Amino acid sequence: MQKQPSRLALVAAGVTVVLWASAFVSIRSAGAAYSPGALALGRLLAGSLVLGAVLLIRREGLPPRAAWPGIVVSGLLWFGVYMVVLNWGEQEVDAGTAAMVVNIGPILIALLGARFLKESLPPRLLAGMAVSFAGAVTVGLSMSGGASGGHASVLGVALCLIAAIAYAGGVVAQKPALAHGSALQVTTFGCLVGAAACLPFAGQLVEEAGRAPLSATLNMVYLGIFPTALAFTTWAYALARTTAGRMGATTYAVPALVVLLAWGFLGELPAALTLAGGALCLAGVAVSRSRARASVTAGTAEST
Repeated sequence: MQKQPSRLALVAAGVTVVLWASAFVSIRSAGAAYSPGALALGRLLAGSLVLGAVLLIRREGLPPRAAWPGIVVSGLLWFGVYMVVLNWGEQEVDAGTAAMVVNIGPILIALLGARFLKESLPPRLLAGMAVSFAGAVTVGLSMSGGASGGHASVLGVALCLIAAIAYAGGVVAQKPALAHGSALQVTTFGCLVGAAACLPFAGQLVEEAGRAPLSATLNMVYLGIFPTALAFTTWAYALARTTAGRMGATTYAVPALVVLLAWGFLGELPAALTLAGGALCLAGVAVSRSRARASVTAGTAEST
């Protein structure tokens, strides 16, 4: 009885990782035509429309009162601050530097989870995260080689660091909310909170949408439907069934998948160092998840 939810949670986490990796390809197109705040708002509005429609169809209604503190905090930090600041930061630094800085997020999730959620930090989780972070740094260094001199500004690095902190804080705030509301409820209203926080960018969105190429707008809509509405819901489903630290470690698979997607869809042949870094990321995820698979019954009982 307990093994089936665990397998479904792993599948949900896999869907999230793949869709979040695909987002980097779409952000390249949309980000060229839309400013950071406008892109975040457009993405969140598209996601909110889809999530709201599904919520109405499923008749889940409003989440319980106890879920709202976590929903509001995660909505402001993760759906709001994170998306705007990351979009801005990636305009100030090269992709490799952004990847290296933002990937401290899973480490912060594990530490904050231990502090505020009383989660354990098993040796395999720590070892796996160390291996994956080394892989993310390797991928970042290999991607930074072609960056224009001096473009990795202090402002850009600071913005990416803020994004990592907002991401970690949002995840840790979301975890308790999932004890009271469903994954769909927590995601829908978190997305709505983020969209409301980004409403000051509405004027920019309308102005830029009028002159943006269709491909950029379609990519923004894609970001809202799939990496936001669908992926954040499958993330919440999986997060409700495991620890925040383990879920954060799972996202270290994203850099490896980004390399493969850029290779397959953009024709960007990765260097040997990039492939090695991607392999390290995946190896670290496997190590960090191995304990959970070995003791699935105990892990499931602990997280329910």
